[in-house]
Amino acid sequence: MGSMTRTSIAAAAFLAVFVVTAIFAPALAPADPTAVHLTQRLLAPGAGNPFGTDELGRDILSRVLFGARISLGVAVTVVALSLLLGIVTGAVAGFYGGWRDTVLNVYVMNAFMAMPGILLAIAFVAFLGPSLRNLVFALALTGWVNYARLVRAQVLAAREREYVEAARALGASDLRILCRHILPNIAQPVIVQATIGMAAAVLAEATLSFLGLGVPPPTASWGSMLNDARAHLFDAPYMAAFPAAAVMLCVLSFSFLGDALRNLADPRT
Repeated sequence: MGSMTRTSIAAAAFLAVFVVTAIFAPALAPADPTAVHLTQRLLAPGAGNPFGTDELGRDILSRVLFGARISLGVAVTVVALSLLLGIVTGAVAGFYGGWRDTVLNVYVMNAFMAMPGILLAIAFVAFLGPSLRNLVFALALTGWVNYARLVRAQVLAAREREYVEAARALGASDLRILCRHILPNIAQPVIVQATIGMAAAVLAEATLSFLGLGVPPPTASWGSMLNDARAHLFDAPYMAAFPAAAVMLCVLSFSFLGDALRNLADPRT
């Protein structure tokens, strides 16, 4: 079995910091992230405002802290919904095979994989309007296919194992075989995929928010902060630097942690 490297430990520590920040953002934020102070606009980082202020005089540190709530909340919800849909679809396709597998795998999954995920999400949110709920649904709609393909492949291999044949011989129902025997034994690769999927969800949320299709203002979001910073890249580069660093560290942490979990689950490493 592999061991946790320093990189993966650091990634887990960063994620812990992000989680604590998201949970306790109201207590940690030095100011109201939506409070406008036009007399304090575009202040450089200093004692009163460690990350500076934006073009409306809002404290950037407070907005970065509250932005962690949006990014992590969206990531967890999107991965949970994608997992649920992917597990159900992949399990049915892999366990029963036949025409069900043909319809779900060949037609439905391939149809979704043929469309660029981010473009489908943009079209979905643009049609229904920017909101947190529509953002979550759009990302879940484009992200469930990877989980479904993974679960299908794992179920196809697991359904031929001896313990499944034994359970079937004892008269266990299909639902019991799936829930009690197959799904618990394929949990490891699914968890690894979900961890890496969290990184993709954080990046996708930031992308849609940057395009103005995320949570509506004045709610703080890392992507919307980057969008606001476009007009001040030269006179106030810190406006883009801090939310960009938050996105980068969060995505890298999930990616490194997912790689570490994959190594731990792989006997060859």
